[in-house]
Amino acid sequence: MGQERGSAMATKGIVLLVLLCFTIQWEIAQAKSYMVGGVTGWTFGVQSWPKGKKFRVGDILVFKYLPTAHNVVKVNHYGYKTCSVPKGSFITRTGNDHIKLRKGNNFFLCNLPGHCINAMKIVVYAT
Repeated sequence: MGQERGSAMATKGIVLLVLLCFTIQWEIAQAKSYMVGGVTGWTFGVQSWPKGKKFRVGDILVFKYLPTAHNVVKVNHYGYKTCSVPKGSFITRTGNDHIKLRKGNNFFLCNLPGHCINAMKIVVYAT
């Protein structure tokens, strides 16, 4: 009798593990990739690009640009509003950056001189 009970618990554990794996795979499969700026890529005037789009946690933003001309900096709200880079901000310079969205507002800008103030920044809200 004890062996049957242990076997039933093991079976339930395996079923729960399989369901958990399925759920994780389903969420990963649902994630979408978006090329920031569309065909023009990450460039000046991209600030309005997110309007009308619905982003989810785990979606990937792809920043395409000439690495000698721009960069991508993930900043907080203050950095976004003031076009400044708070200490410890994540900076990429590859020209083909893939950044996963987290829940809430995600703020990005180019911090090369004059770029952010010329609308080379975006805020993307993910649910």
